[in-house]
Amino acid sequence: MSTDAVIRTEGLTRRFGDFTAVDHLALTVPRGAIYGFIGSNGSGKSTAIRMICGLLTPTEGRAVVLGHDTAREPDRVKERLGYMSQKFSLYLDLSVLENLHFYGSLYGLCRAKRTARIAEVLSLMHLEDRTAVPAGSLSGGQKQRLALACAILHRPELLILDEPTSAVDPTSRRLFWNLLADLVAGGKTTVLVTTHFMDEAEHCDIIGFLQEGRLIAEGSPARLKETLPGTLWTLRFPAPEEAAAALAASGAPALEAYTFGREYRVLFPKDFVPPEALHPMRAELSMEDVFIYYDKKLGGDRL
Repeated sequence: MSTDAVIRTEGLTRRFGDFTAVDHLALTVPRGAIYGFIGSNGSGKSTAIRMICGLLTPTEGRAVVLGHDTAREPDRVKERLGYMSQKFSLYLDLSVLENLHFYGSLYGLCRAKRTARIAEVLSLMHLEDRTAVPAGSLSGGQKQRLALACAILHRPELLILDEPTSAVDPTSRRLFWNLLADLVAGGKTTVLVTTHFMDEAEHCDIIGFLQEGRLIAEGSPARLKETLPGTLWTLRFPAPEEAAAALAASGAPALEAYTFGREYRVLFPKDFVPPEALHPMRAELSMEDVFIYYDKKLGGDRL
């Protein structure tokens, strides 16, 4: 992963009337990285992406993508990036091959280059046997791979994916992330992706947590887990309600406590060992736990 920044934002801000959707965002995405944008609905992710893509003008600050200011040179940015939205946006009545040729022509690829490149992406996306099938007849995972194929036809240096796996099964999600890993392996492609699946966030090189338009935490999955100000424990009671009551009665200094399935998880301060009366068992932090902590950290300090 190179230290060369593909995306750099400085004080990037967008207001809609009195509402601030993105608040002085400072972001650096190095070349060859998979950068995960994480945050609850309404945190500002989509607005930030629209400014990074040159689709929305900042109220303050700027975004520089691949060396170009997105507000001043949006067309220079758009021609060098690929974009895939959460909603399938290809033509349902066109076949897989027809969709690819159509988008290849939009990107300005001549017939010969387009044909050669289509053959490559069909193989990469495992769609060689689906070329004559209308896009509307594909499965969810196949539609997802076709959309990705269209987004990378012109070999973009930056690939922006907005919740790309929200409507597909776990097997298709795994295949999709394997494809992303292959794309960035050579160091020529950089990925900015939003996701609500925290197991997917584990595959990102860097994660940025947005909350109310602000970047409140950033780092690798391992670093974000390490910098949480506590250790995670599971309180082993027959029901989470019993665990919650026992915790309240104990007076133990819990930083965070919540039900996770049938478990009751508590983040205690580091070096604090909960009393045996709580039936504690150490648990390994997941990105789900990290997300819950930062999502509740309203107005918290930036890392």
